[in-house]
Amino acid sequence: MSTRLKTKETSEADIDAGGDLLEHARMELPDETRGDADEPAVEAASEPAAAEEHPTSTSRRSVMWLTYGIIPVLIVGLAACAGYLLWKDSSLRAAQAASVSAVPAATDSTIKMLSYKPDTVQKDLEAAREGLTGAFKDSYNALTHDVVIPGAQQKQISAVATVPAASVVSATAKRAVVMVFVNQTTIVGADPPTATASTVRVTMDKVGDRWLVSDFTPI
Repeated sequence: MSTRLKTKETSEADIDAGGDLLEHARMELPDETRGDADEPAVEAASEPAAAEEHPTSTSRRSVMWLTYGIIPVLIVGLAACAGYLLWKDSSLRAAQAASVSAVPAATDSTIKMLSYKPDTVQKDLEAAREGLTGAFKDSYNALTHDVVIPGAQQKQISAVATVPAASVVSATAKRAVVMVFVNQTTIVGADPPTATASTVRVTMDKVGDRWLVSDFTPI
């Protein structure tokens, strides 16, 4: 009987001792540690949620900025570049076409303006006027009627012009400047022929589908 009582007392003592140890251990823990242990789930759950919201909103703003900011600017820039390249290409093509067609027209008009015979001088120079335009046409008409035609008829003057070379100085779709090198042989009555060489800057304007002389300046 005494053994059982002793055992029972020992067990109860052990339990009391264990309880005292647990209570002692709890008392030894710092207050901060115990407070953290009491609320582990709330803070752990709130921190990841806050961390997840920031990257999502930032990436969304980045996508909107790209969509409404950079991409439209790039599209407008590319369209402008494409338009400029097309315009530049068409301008170059027009200038090349002008170079091809304006040079023969300038050459032909120069020869007609500076070539005539005393018997047909009026007809020759009136035909040359058909290749002229603007104020220059009026000036040429006045000069030929007042000076060249009467002088050629009275003094039996004849002139023959040739163009050994001509080149384009500048050209657009509507205007071209051509440098024309002219050799002219003139005969006055029974005198021996006189040869002269000159360079003329001829401005050609596109009127309809024809290239006409709008300026004729000896250099």
